[in-house]
Amino acid sequence: MAEAMFNADPPPGWTAISAGTSPAREAHPRTGPMLREIGLTQPAHTPQLLTKEMMDSSRVRVTMGCLDDASCPVHLRGWELRDWSLPDPAKLDDAGFRGVRDEIFARVKKLRTELIVSDRRVADLHGSAAR
Repeated sequence: MAEAMFNADPPPGWTAISAGTSPAREAHPRTGPMLREIGLTQPAHTPQLLTKEMMDSSRVRVTMGCLDDASCPVHLRGWELRDWSLPDPAKLDDAGFRGVRDEIFARVKKLRTELIVSDRRVADLHGSAAR
């Protein structure tokens, strides 16, 4: 859901890619309908495996809570991560699923704003240095 939310209106030069350490064969059946409720569509690709190349090429890495989970690979702990510590919506009823969806949406919106501000600061610093 976070990938769909971010990529619906990404900051210039940014793209989100969602991947997991143990991806399901397909997205949860409620994901598409829950995204459509807020005017978004589910990414066309199936859930994908997180690779070292994805981690190496990422400037921001967000986990949804696996750092507190015994199933999280130890190698992820060596990266700079933002852990949002959210419950798995698939284990919740529809109201709980919507609650997690809405929390992800709020956090994606905040992250988007942070990236825009950060990019502007970097651009301003480079512009000042060129003068």
